[in-house]
Amino acid sequence: MGKLVLLYMLLLPLVGLSQKNEGIFGKKKKPLVEISVKKSGPYLGIQRGKYTVLEIGAERQWKQVRLKNPHTHAAHLGFNYNFKYNILGYDMGYWFKTNRLGLTYGANIFMRTNFDATRIGIAPVIGYKIWLLHLQTGYHFMPRLPENFETNGFFVSLRIGIINERDVDFNWRKRKKK
Repeated sequence: MGKLVLLYMLLLPLVGLSQKNEGIFGKKKKPLVEISVKKSGPYLGIQRGKYTVLEIGAERQWKQVRLKNPHTHAAHLGFNYNFKYNILGYDMGYWFKTNRLGLTYGANIFMRTNFDATRIGIAPVIGYKIWLLHLQTGYHFMPRLPENFETNGFFVSLRIGIINERDVDFNWRKRKKK
């Protein structure tokens, strides 16, 4: 009985280590196939803050398809216009999502003009994306604004992305011959 307990105690760490991704000897296990998806297409949106602004642009997404913690990265470029106050804006940004149901984190570089004065700034954003809808909130940090420059500080944006191009890549891992 004592030998059996001693053997169990010696093998217990190996059982625990076998559950890790790296395996017993520290080598990371690679999946048999790695699937990545690239998606792109236009988006339409509305931005609300102190002012209502319509948005139009394009977005490109890169995603590693996994069962556990798939990561999504995206870049977008677009413009927006405030019809009531004649303010034109351009946005360029990036966001990433760390798992299937998690939040999106990102930042935009933007330019706003009322055709007399122009301001450039940065906007950190946090949001939630599910299927075609992407809801984001953030704040536009920009230099001191002149009078009659009606643009949002804090904002909430709702975008509908229309994916019209999808590219799926399968990378098969080669098996080692024994």
